[in-house]
Amino acid sequence: MFNKVLVANRGEIAVRVIRACRELGISVAAVYSEADRDSLHVALADEAYCIGPPPPAESYLNIERIVDVAEKCGAEAIHPGYGFLAENPAFARACREAGIEFIGPTPESMEVMENKVATKRLVAQAGVPVIPGPLEPVKSAEEAVEVANSLGYPVLLKAALGGGGRGLRIAWSDEDVRRLFEVASREAKLAFGSPEVYVEKYVPRPRHIEFQLLADKHGHIIHLGERECSI
Repeated sequence: MFNKVLVANRGEIAVRVIRACRELGISVAAVYSEADRDSLHVALADEAYCIGPPPPAESYLNIERIVDVAEKCGAEAIHPGYGFLAENPAFARACREAGIEFIGPTPESMEVMENKVATKRLVAQAGVPVIPGPLEPVKSAEEAVEVANSLGYPVLLKAALGGGGRGLRIAWSDEDVRRLFEVASREAKLAFGSPEVYVEKYVPRPRHIEFQLLADKHGHIIHLGERECSI
């Protein structure tokens, strides 16, 4: 059990984590931007530290500053909440290098999961069915056309990194693929820093079902059941 945890977030998730730590008898350090000085999570924490001005890039996304605060206040672990740095492998690695426990996946796991092509490849290797399509990015519009013809239309052009619908286009013909490949690639580069795009079969009217599991480094695993996330 940790004696002190730093919560590297704000808002309702920071409040929930702080309350959970309190129930476990763990001391909590909060961080905040100048704009969040009077926020509830700051008031609830045992101690709180300003990490910069309002723009997230200068505060809640400032890895060096957050790790520095954690070291100086004696936090043994950092809980990232969700959003901001929660899925950033560089942050998890910085915590590890500082000797601070990152409450979340390893940086290696996040590096695999942030790339949809690598994730799909890993899942396929485990014998789990995946949507038809090559397990590598396509290098050009013409290669994308070849893949699309082998799969049959319609197909999806998808950014390898990121999510949220950016770098995602539905193509119904060779002409669509040629036109949309550059669009998807350019959007992926701007949004996620990588122009990589892959192609897979388009599934009309899909359902979004999640099966959630939690595991720790000690081999404990629990299954949280399925969630219908389509609506």
